[in-house]
Amino acid sequence: MHKKKLLIVQNIGHEGPGMLLDLLDEYHIGFERYDLSRGDSIPDPRCYNALVVLGGPQSANDRTPQILHEVQRVREALHASIPFLGICLGLQILTVAAGGKVVPSTVKEVGFNEPGGEPYMVHLTPDGRQDPLFRGLPESLRVFQLHGETVVPEPEMVLLATGKGCENQVLRIGSNAWGLQCHFEMTGSMFETWTEIDPDLMKMDRKLLLDEFEKIRTEYAVTGRTLLLNFLALAGLVD
Repeated sequence: MHKKKLLIVQNIGHEGPGMLLDLLDEYHIGFERYDLSRGDSIPDPRCYNALVVLGGPQSANDRTPQILHEVQRVREALHASIPFLGICLGLQILTVAAGGKVVPSTVKEVGFNEPGGEPYMVHLTPDGRQDPLFRGLPESLRVFQLHGETVVPEPEMVLLATGKGCENQVLRIGSNAWGLQCHFEMTGSMFETWTEIDPDLMKMDRKLLLDEFEKIRTEYAVTGRTLLLNFLALAGLVD
């Protein structure tokens, strides 16, 4: 089987690949993108080098045809050891596909800061500090959050990073499937769109959100680029 492309799955139109798209263009990596909210179906992931599943407002517990199809395709990718990266809902889909659970989070995390005002941070565990996905990154990372559910991992799933309100922030399943509850992929234009569309963000002060993003833009971009490039290298798509 000839594999040369990355498979990208979107759950809603405005939650796209962001910085990942810039890297794919920069490194001339072929990809195919499917938006399930537009009625697309996911092709066989075994025909690709790697699979990325992005965020969305749905729940991994939904019994809709879209979510059931998505869980099944991710399960097929896991069984075939296809490198996988899931972001937000993508993590939750991965967890369900591997036999874990998704439950309401005790704290709904939205934006750049905790309810008390301190920044949302994720902290690498000892396993996370050794994991190649985080190669070249510090042990604590500033992140953006947008979720109301959280994952309950099974014992064989490896916790790579934790957060304050929502503990399970980054998981690895097997040797080459990763899921991130937080967002590392946003671009500035992407975030501007989110503030105009997402119901939770629309309840917040848009100017303050945009100002906060501007303050951390450089740090955030370095983190996202490094992490995404690490994944592409682990998937064999870049040297």
